[in-house]
This record gives sequence, C-alpha cells and structure tokens, in this order.
Amino acid sequence: MKPSNQSNADDRAVSPVIGVILMVAITVILAAVIGTFVLGLGDQLGDTAPQASFTIENVDTTNGNVTFVKTGGQSIASEDLTMSIDGNREGNIGTGTWESGQSKNGTYSGSYSGDLEVRIIHDPSGNAIYQDTANFD
Repeated sequence: MKPSNQSNADDRAVSPVIGVILMVAITVILAAVIGTFVLGLGDQLGDTAPQASFTIENVDTTNGNVTFVKTGGQSIASEDLTMSIDGNREGNIGTGTWESGQSKNGTYSGSYSGDLEVRIIHDPSGNAIYQDTANFD
C-alpha cells in the first residue's frame, strides 16, 4: 500500500513542469508576433500582386502611347499600375477598374526606339505583373 503523502508529492511535481512549458510557449509566440510587426513584415502581408494577363495591342510613337489589353485575371485598379519602358517608370495606365477584355493606354514622354522591354508594375506590392518586348520604331 502506498503512503498517502507519496501520491500527493507525485501529483504536485507535474503541475510546475506543465506551467513552465506553457509559459515558455506563450513567450515564444508573443515574441514572434511582436518581432514580425517591429521588423515591418506585418505591413507587407496585404500587399500581394494581383494575378492578371495582358498583351500589347499597339505602340503609338507619334502620341507616346502604349495600348494594353487585359486578357484575363482579377479586376485591378488602374491607378495602382505603372508602365515601365526599358527600366524607366513612365506613369499610370488609365483610370478606373480594369476588367478583362478592356484596353488601357499607358502614356510615355521619353524618346524610345527599337525593341524595348515594357513592364506593368503593381505599385502597392512593387512587383512586375507583366513583361514583354515591344517595337518603338
């Protein structure tokens, strides 16, 4: 037969071990959450680039326009997009919400010639969502 005080001693030894483990786990989780926001990683969680596809319909060198057609993907606010030609940011592409099947003009002011790389950049995320080569002659 077990003495009554031995049973109580075994039961009491488990409680401090579980308490310490829980305190360490809570501390680690809190440190991870606080560290994420202090380092600024929490701000970037919502800034993902939209998924969409485009084609270049026309390059009008007389008026300084590149006409893009959105061929698929989710709707995008045109004000969030910037056109880049040969690495130079040229400005927004149209206004309003851009739906599939619609055309929008990106205007440029630089003097370009030849086959150059054209990109559509999603400004909130900083990602290029479209890239192709177009002829500026």
